[in-house]
Amino acid sequence: MHPALRRLVMGDDAAIAAIVAASRTSDDPLVLVAAALFAPDGDGLLDRARSVAATTRERQLVAIATAHRRGERELVDALARDHLVDHPDNVLVAWIADRSLNAVDRSPHA
Repeated sequence: MHPALRRLVMGDDAAIAAIVAASRTSDDPLVLVAAALFAPDGDGLLDRARSVAATTRERQLVAIATAHRRGERELVDALARDHLVDHPDNVLVAWIADRSLNAVDRSPHA
């Protein structure tokens, strides 16, 4: 796991900035997806993540984040539940699912 990821989900601005900066040169789907949740070019980052995702776990992460950015709460919930059964340690997916579930009249990008 990227060292800043746990701090990122806690809302640490320095961690968010570090992940977004790392995404400029990273080919790690986890880094790209995490940055996509905060960066203005999030859709482009998700496209990059999709192109480098090699495992089912990585492809599921990209799909969950994409649904979240689109505001598809029910899809996020279903995909995240399925993913977390097999990967209960995925902090980012749990965070995305929580943000999506608790999103009320706000941008799906937050």
